[in-house]
Amino acid sequence: MSTKRLGLLLLLTAVGLCTLRAETPQMGVQEIRPGMVGISRTVFEGTRVEEFKVHILGVLENIVGTHRNLILAKLEGGPLAHTGVIAGMSGSPVYIDGRLIGAVSYSLGSFSKEPIAGITPIAEMTDAASFNETRPTGARVHVEFPLTRENLTAAFRKALNWNRPFADRSGDSQLMSGSGIPALGLPVSTDQLGTLLRPIATPLVMSGFEPEVADTLGGALRDQGFLPMGSGASGPRPGEMPYEGPLKPGDAVGVMFVNGDLQLGATGTVTHLDGDRVYAFGHPMYNLGPTEFPMTRAYVYTVLPSLFASVKLSSTGETIGTFLQDRATTIAGRLGPGPHLIPITLTLASDRGPTRTFHFGVVNDQLFTPLMTYASILNTLASYERQFGATTFNVRGKATLKKHEDITFNNLFSGGDSPAMGMAAYVVAPITFLVGNDYEKVDLEGLDLTITSSEEPKTAIVERVWVDDPRPRAGRTVPVKILLRTYRGEEVVRTLPIEIPANATGSLSLLVSDGARLSQADQRDARASQQPRSVPQMIRALNKTPRNNILYVKLLGSDAGGVVNGERLSSLPPSVLAVLEADRNGGNFNPLHTATLGEWELTTEHAVSGSRTLTITVSQN
Repeated sequence: MSTKRLGLLLLLTAVGLCTLRAETPQMGVQEIRPGMVGISRTVFEGTRVEEFKVHILGVLENIVGTHRNLILAKLEGGPLAHTGVIAGMSGSPVYIDGRLIGAVSYSLGSFSKEPIAGITPIAEMTDAASFNETRPTGARVHVEFPLTRENLTAAFRKALNWNRPFADRSGDSQLMSGSGIPALGLPVSTDQLGTLLRPIATPLVMSGFEPEVADTLGGALRDQGFLPMGSGASGPRPGEMPYEGPLKPGDAVGVMFVNGDLQLGATGTVTHLDGDRVYAFGHPMYNLGPTEFPMTRAYVYTVLPSLFASVKLSSTGETIGTFLQDRATTIAGRLGPGPHLIPITLTLASDRGPTRTFHFGVVNDQLFTPLMTYASILNTLASYERQFGATTFNVRGKATLKKHEDITFNNLFSGGDSPAMGMAAYVVAPITFLVGNDYEKVDLEGLDLTITSSEEPKTAIVERVWVDDPRPRAGRTVPVKILLRTYRGEEVVRTLPIEIPANATGSLSLLVSDGARLSQADQRDARASQQPRSVPQMIRALNKTPRNNILYVKLLGSDAGGVVNGERLSSLPPSVLAVLEADRNGGNFNPLHTATLGEWELTTEHAVSGSRTLTITVSQN
C-alpha cells in the first residue's frame, strides 16, 4: 500500500471515529422501563474510567415544569456499596444497550443506606445548552463588600437559589412504572422522592487559601452544593497515572475559577461529547447562564467514604477548553483554547521582610471576577500580614480596561476592625461597579497592585480648624490652620493656603472634611441625579473617590447651582437655572443650594477622620 493511500485511510478512519462519537445513539425517557439494567462510567481513582451497574427504578415525570423529567435508579459496583452516591460523579454517563440515556446527577438525601440516584435525561442536557457565537449577559449577583460568610450566603440565596429539592411538595412528582403503578422496594415512600432528591454535591478544589478566607468563601459555597477541600497545585505530578488519550465520557473534568498562586475550581464528570462540544454534570454549578470558565482535566486521588457525603478527592489539571453554559440541566462548553483570564499582579512590600510578588488568573464573570479578586487580595494579606490590630496598608496601582482609561488606586488604610478587608473592598468596589453596569460591557484587561504594609497604626482626627484673620479680603490668599491629633495623642498643626475668589463677598462656609464624610454630604446634596450616566462618567467618578489620607477643603457660597446629566455645576447664572428648572421633568437636573467657590486637598501621613465647618466673612475693602 502506498504512503498516500495509507495516509488517506488513516484520515478517513479518524473522520469516522469523530462521526461515531458525535452520533452516540440515545434513548429517550419514553422508552425507559423499571427493571432495565444499564452501565455507567466514572473515575474512582487516578484517571482510569471504570464501569458500574445502574438498575432503573422508574421515571419522575414533569418535575418543576412540563417535560422536566428525572430517571430514578439504584447504583451498584465499585465502592458504591460503602460510599453511596459520591460527590464528583455528577455527569457520569448511563447507557442501556449501548444507548446513552443521561447523566447521574441527583442523590437521595443524606445518610442514605443505598446508592439511589437521579439521572438527568440526555435530551434535556443538550437542549438546554446554547452555543451562540455572541455571549449575552449572564446572571447578576449583588455581593456586598467587605465580604462575610453571611452576606455572601444571603446574596447567593437571593440571586441563585438552585440547590433545592427536585420538587417542593410531595404531590409535585410521581414515580411511574411502565404499567402506571408506583415502583416498590425503596427506602422512602414514593411521594417523598422529589422532595428528597438534590443535586449531587460538587467537590471544590481549594489550594493556597488561608484558613480564615477559606472558611468565609468555602462556607458560603458549601451552602450552595459544593464540598470545599484542600488540594495541591494543578498540573501533572511525578508518579501520577497519565490520562487515557483524548477526553471521553466518564472522564473527570474540572472548572477553573482562579489559577496561579491560588487555585480554586470544581470537579465532576463528562457525560457526552458531540464533536468539540462537551456536556457534563447533569445539573448546574450556579445556573449562571452564559459563562467563560476554563475547562480542565481532573485527577482523582481517591474516594473518601462518609455517611453524610462521600466525595472524590481530586484536583484540576491542564486547560483543554472553555465552559460556555451553566444551565439547570448541564454545564457545557467546547474543547480547544481556554478563555482569557484576567491577570492580577500583587506586590507586597513589608517593613518586616522581603518584597514578594504574586500572580493570579481570575475568570471574567460578573459574579466571580470581583469575588475571586477580593479573595485573592485578602488571602495574600492574611497569609503574610496580620488581619487585625495595629496595621497600616498603603495601596497603589491600576486596573487596565479595554477601550477606556485606567482606574487608579492610591489610598491608605489603618485602624478599624480590619484594614485589610477595607483595602480589599476599596479595590474590588469599582470592579464590581463596572462589570455589572447597565450601559455597556466592560472588559477588565488586568490589575496591578503594590501594597506597602506596616505594623504601626497611622490614624488621626480633626480637632480644630481656624484662620488668623476672621474677615479676610476677597482676592487674597488666606492660610487655613488645621489641628490633627494622632493615635498617640500628639498634636500636629498643618497649614493650607487657600485663595479667596475676587468676586466673593459676605458670609462663606469653609468645610474641612475626611473623604468618607465628604462623599456622604455630596450624595445627600446631589441625590440620584448625580449618578453617572455612562461608563466614562463612571470611571471619572471612581477615579475621584476620596482617599483616607487626604483632608478635603471646600469654600462654599450661597449661589445656586445644580447637577446636570450627572455632572456637578456650581454658581450657574439665573437665566441658565431658569431653563434647567423648567425642564426638571426630564430627570436630568437636580438643584444645589450652595456653590463651591474653591476646592483644595491636603495630603497627610495618616488615615484621617473628622469634619469641621468654619464661617468666615469676606470683605471687599
